[in-house]
Amino acid sequence: MNFQVPQFIEVEDQVFGPLTFKQFIYLTGGGGLAFLVYTLPLPFAIKIIPMLAVAGLGLALAFFKYNNQPFIAILEAGLYFALARKNYIWKKEAPKTITSQITTKPLAPTIPKLSKSKLHDLAWSLDITEKIK
Repeated sequence: MNFQVPQFIEVEDQVFGPLTFKQFIYLTGGGGLAFLVYTLPLPFAIKIIPMLAVAGLGLALAFFKYNNQPFIAILEAGLYFALARKNYIWKKEAPKTITSQITTKPLAPTIPKLSKSKLHDLAWSLDITEKIK
């Protein structure tokens, strides 16, 4: 028995001309909201900015992709990041410095004293290494 395996299952069907159903909904929604803003009883200079913003959002939702991700996924992730609670698990603490109130006199560095026999042995070993070279 041979079964046909469906291919291109990630590609959406184009329903309205070159547009998919999602793209058509985004464009009509953006255009409809832009038209509603246009019908508001405000001066046109004030209405143009929200109209362009709504129409631009509709275009971005329909066509813009970033890293093969649709704009709606990017918008959702951005809103989730902005509104979600930030949970900081680890915070580096400043090192605690302990200071004593009693100050002691600093000790002078002690130099080890070599006896004559140790000094003689050291000089002899240095002479031997020079003669070997």
